[in-house]
Amino acid sequence: MTEIKSHEFESFLQRPLRDHRLYLVYGPDRGLVSERAGQIAAKSGVALDDPFSLIKLDGSDLQQSPGRLLDEVNTIGLFGGEKLVWIRASGTEKTLVDSLTVLSQAPPEASYVIIEAGDLKKGTGVRKIGETSRAVSAIACYSDDARALNGLIDQELGQEGLRISPAARERLNEALGGDRIASRNEIRKLALYCRGMAMIEEEHVLEIVGDASAVSVDDAIDAVLKGDADGLQHAIRKITASKTAIFLVLQACLKQFQLLDVMRAEMDDKRQQPTQVVATMGRHLHFRRKPLIEAALKTWTLPAIRRELGRLQTAIFQSRARQSLEDSIAMQTLLAITLQSARR
Repeated sequence: MTEIKSHEFESFLQRPLRDHRLYLVYGPDRGLVSERAGQIAAKSGVALDDPFSLIKLDGSDLQQSPGRLLDEVNTIGLFGGEKLVWIRASGTEKTLVDSLTVLSQAPPEASYVIIEAGDLKKGTGVRKIGETSRAVSAIACYSDDARALNGLIDQELGQEGLRISPAARERLNEALGGDRIASRNEIRKLALYCRGMAMIEEEHVLEIVGDASAVSVDDAIDAVLKGDADGLQHAIRKITASKTAIFLVLQACLKQFQLLDVMRAEMDDKRQQPTQVVATMGRHLHFRRKPLIEAALKTWTLPAIRRELGRLQTAIFQSRARQSLEDSIAMQTLLAITLQSARR
């Protein structure tokens, strides 16, 4: 496998792509997957506005016509020149795996293939081919860490000539992550809001970014814990409108219940009250959310918390395996937990 690590990607883009024809871009950060696939496509030199040069397919296209990928790669364009076949799929489809196996053994000479895939485990789907074939360039895309987020903030705000205070940067970092495109969109929205200002302050971040990203996700999780189905649906509508991926809510809910699991175990073990546990273990929580966590600790037992953890883990796995049903799976799971909260 020709593995391109995250920190190597920018330098990789500076080199000609002709040495490699097959590209696999995968990982849990779907925004970053899409962004990097687009950068590779732009670097290929293929006319992306020409329907005869650019062919876009998805997993269902390959399922309906198993030989479609090989046919497209080997078909000469109407006006000649190189082609790009761009595929968006989960990466576990048998037809895609079979086709990439053939292509990895005899790479095309006049076509590029870019595959956008989901979060693939080692040794599964098309990632398995990438791990064994030197003809495939594989780029893994994981959620941005603090360094990457700060670089993204500097890049976007620098283009607008804006400066940001340390407190505002910290608040912005808390609101970003998980999906590169969602993060970039939020920073651009902040830059537009603050255009012409000498300094971006914390209140500016709370006013424009918090409403659509972190705060909306927090609102959704709070609604789940309160048993407020209407509040959950309202928060989800805001999240959808901001183009924030709904799987981020599932991940945030999982983290919340993991925290409840640790806190409740501490309560039971040391016979403490919720206020004591939150005071010692919830220092990072926003002060407005602490009463809600204390209330949840009073009503949720340890077995019940762990049952919902299992439900959330299953939902996250199913949403990755069946991306077309991601929104439905997430909403059904969150509503089910909300109803459990309401009963308590």
